[in-house]
Formats: sequence, C-alpha cells, structure tokens
Amino acid sequence: MTFAGLLVFSAAYVLAVASPGPGIAAVVGQVLGRGLGAAPAFILGILAGDLVWFTAAALGLAAIAQAYAGLFMAIKWAGVAYLLYIAWRMWTAPVAPVETRSAGVALSRRGLFAGGLTLTLGNPKAIAFFVALLPSIIDLDRMTLAGFAEVALLIVIILPGVLMSYALFAHAARGFFRSTTALKRLNRVSGTAIAGAAAAIAVRN
Repeated sequence: MTFAGLLVFSAAYVLAVASPGPGIAAVVGQVLGRGLGAAPAFILGILAGDLVWFTAAALGLAAIAQAYAGLFMAIKWAGVAYLLYIAWRMWTAPVAPVETRSAGVALSRRGLFAGGLTLTLGNPKAIAFFVALLPSIIDLDRMTLAGFAEVALLIVIILPGVLMSYALFAHAARGFFRSTTALKRLNRVSGTAIAGAAAAIAVRN
C-alpha cells in the first residue's frame, strides 16, 4: 500500500476506535471494577476480534459472513450475555480496599480475553467498519500480502494504544475511591457501564 493510503486508513481507524461505543464502555467498566490489570487481556480480545474482521474483509469473506448470519448472531448474544454476567458480578461483589481488589484478576484473564473477543465479533460498530467502510478506504481487491501485513500492524499498534489510554484515565479516576461506600458505588457504576455496552450491542443491527 502507498504511504498516503496507510495514513488515510490510520486516521479512519483511530476515529473508529476512539469514538464512544460498547468496546470503550466495557474497557472502562472493567478497569473501574477490577483495576488496570484487567485491561490488557480484555483489550487483547478486542484486538483479536478486529483482526478476525479485517481478515474476513481482506479475503472477501463478507458474503460468507452474511450467509452464516445466524452464527454471528449467536456470537453477538453470547457476548451480550457475558457482559451482563460481568455487570451482575460487579453489582453484587463484596467491597474491599483498592489495594486488595486486583488479586483475582490473573485468574480470569482467559475470561477477560473471551469477553473482549465475543464483544467485538458481535459488535455492529466493528462489523460496519471492516465490512462496510473499509472497502471504501482500501482497495481490497488489489491488496497484496505485504499490504495486508502493513494494515494488520497498524491495527495492532493503534487499537491497544487508544484503548489503553481510556484504561489509564479510568484507572486514575478509580484511585479516588477509598471508602467501602465509594467502592460499592464504583462497582455499580462500572457494572452499569458494562451493562450499557451489552445493551448497545443488543439493540443495534
């Protein structure tokens, strides 16, 4: 791909990732509820989902995705159910000082990754960008293997950078909550954010 083409894709992708949506709401909710340690695995799942959709678009699999719409609908509702489960856990979780609340994060990294992946595979925002918008930015019919690798590398760089910025801001806000009453409220705010992400996915086509 040309340098200009890569710049155009980068600008469009940064705007797509940074714009408010279920992914950002879920990342912020995870960090507020579980701490910064929850962000990497969850963001990695979102990244994997974006790479899946990019690969599908690059290989011309959009028609196949439409043919198997039922499968992707099932993935969508699995993601919704998982996010609602996380939201419920945060609403009902016992509170403890911030310093002790992140001890269990390492035990659930696979679940966090799965949550980010299913969220992205069923997220209409991600689908719209890669299946509908991407072909108007990049000539996928003429994309070479080198071009594919260049765009994939940009995705790997841009998405974690943008989402980790949101995660760091959420982590900074989380540090202000110390009392058990404030922590309980924080749990419920983060749970509500994640439930909102689930609802946004559920109602969009």
